[in-house]
Amino acid sequence: MSNKMVEHQLKIVGHQLGIVGLECNMFLNKHSLPSFQQENSTINQSYMESILTSLRRISVYCEDAREVCEKILSGGFHKATAEETLHKIYHRCIAEFFSPKNDAWYENSRAAYTGNQAITFYKEVPHSIQALFAKLEKVFQQMREELEYYETDYSTKKMQQYKQ
Repeated sequence: MSNKMVEHQLKIVGHQLGIVGLECNMFLNKHSLPSFQQENSTINQSYMESILTSLRRISVYCEDAREVCEKILSGGFHKATAEETLHKIYHRCIAEFFSPKNDAWYENSRAAYTGNQAITFYKEVPHSIQALFAKLEKVFQQMREELEYYETDYSTKKMQQYKQ
């Protein structure tokens, strides 16, 4: 990929990461376990704790990655650093959203064919959580589509370097 293409992707992804960070932080600052229980009295508290833990992790990963994008773009642009950053974003931020470490939810791979939300919760969650994930899923899906081709290209290039 050319320097301009990598730089352009870094700008787009950095902006999208900012959106995710903002949405997560606004949500986490506004909601708490007691507010979820008021919204839906039948929710499982420990399950909600695991969802909030994963949201905090995603928020931190995305904010850190956005800051790295800004630093790369504001300094002397270095293509190799930008490519490595996009690779890490793909594996750390996007993968964490679609498949969190604590398995608080999962991605329904068939959802793309049905037009439904891809993120499926194991247990009942309040409407506010569903609404947040609907917003976040769109942004993460866009980032994944932006970086999927790039990720394949980057991995192939790294494998070729390793073989030499």
